Amino acid sequence: MKSISGIIKKVFSITDLLGGICFFAVMALVLANIIMRNVFGQPIAGTVEMVGLLTATGLGLALANCAMNDGNIAMSIIVEKLSKKKQRVIDIAIYLISLSFWAVVVWRMFVYANASIANGRVTATAQIPIYPFIIILGFNVLCLCVVLVYKLVCSVKGAAAEFQKAPPEGEEESK
Repeated sequence: MKSISGIIKKVFSITDLLGGICFFAVMALVLANIIMRNVFGQPIAGTVEMVGLLTATGLGLALANCAMNDGNIAMSIIVEKLSKKKQRVIDIAIYLISLSFWAVVVWRMFVYANASIANGRVTATAQIPIYPFIIILGFNVLCLCVVLVYKLVCSVKGAAAEFQKAPPEGEEESK
């Protein structure tokens, strides 16, 4: 599992870096637009659309790495007071629910991308096709699903180990 974890972390650190590049591009675009508007009186057409597309892409690219490094908000205040066994069961339930939800999101993202290709959907001002951004976002949510599967497997293995160490019948479980 350690080698799989290392591979996942390396791949998703690259997507995280690409997400950072998207946010840098947003910053550079906004700055260039301000300069163009104030100095030359000619703003960059479609800036708002490009900022939206790049921001969504950047967030999507950073999503899996954030999940892999537990950079998300967790309800640990309540759960940490429970026994390790109960914590593992709750983790497994949360990973299963999350995986189910995000798997549906991936499926619908690719359906939406396909519809956008068929309809020729583009942004209003700059006429940028949106399907590449939808596909990238769908791929990145798929990467999040990979992380959730990995964490689910780790939690199931941890729970199995916890239940192997169960006290004999008649004795109470300690916290």
